[in-house]
Amino acid sequence: MNAIITAGGVPKAEDLLFPYTNGHSKSLIDVAGKPMIQWVLDALCASAKIKNIVIIGLSESDGLSTSKPTYYVPNQGSMLSNIVVGFSKVQEIDPTANYIVIASSDIPDLKSNMVDWLIDEVEKEPADIYYGIVQKQLMEKTYPDSRRTWTKLKDMELCGADINVAHVSMATEHLDTWDKLIGQRKSPLKQAATIGITTLFLLATKQITLNDLVERVSKSIGIKGKALIWPWAEAGMDVDKPHQLEIIRKSLSKAHS
Repeated sequence: MNAIITAGGVPKAEDLLFPYTNGHSKSLIDVAGKPMIQWVLDALCASAKIKNIVIIGLSESDGLSTSKPTYYVPNQGSMLSNIVVGFSKVQEIDPTANYIVIASSDIPDLKSNMVDWLIDEVEKEPADIYYGIVQKQLMEKTYPDSRRTWTKLKDMELCGADINVAHVSMATEHLDTWDKLIGQRKSPLKQAATIGITTLFLLATKQITLNDLVERVSKSIGIKGKALIWPWAEAGMDVDKPHQLEIIRKSLSKAHS
């Protein structure tokens, strides 16, 4: 399977991570002696199931090291545009590609065995998109002070993973809906409102289960979606705030000391 890494985010002056970047890409923030994205790239390169990697938002001049064929695409200005151009590049490199791994550059605790697990799960059942989730109790056990944003369902509390898989058709279909959902990804209630008022009500009142939510969203958009419950918190531990950066720095420094 091929993979893309989205690395186009450049914090603005009002962003809490701006002092760590000084106008450069967030993905290049130092984490335990490496650019943050390098840890993600290392995990993908060490995976037995990844063939090619496309990095969106950086260039060869950024000095990343890789052991697999790696291609660079300029930042397109929005997450959706970056994903679309990344999918296009993968299809150019590998016209036989059906599914593509989409990884954020800010989950540096990701490991290669986790990538392999994700692809194994995808191969079990066909779907259009596979969306990973991490349950609250696992996240708080692994990263007690992470302070994530939780979606409260009838059967669990969860946050989204930042590495997922989609069929290549997802880059050309339903783009208006995807644009709204991506723009509202930090607000589950706003996302539900995009899908429909009934879903919004059920989510707001915690009367909907994960399986029911996936079914409603899939039916509304006209796709087959599948939620993957991650057995590791690392996939959902993205670096959005300074305290999360320090947690990750300590975690990786300890693991590699």
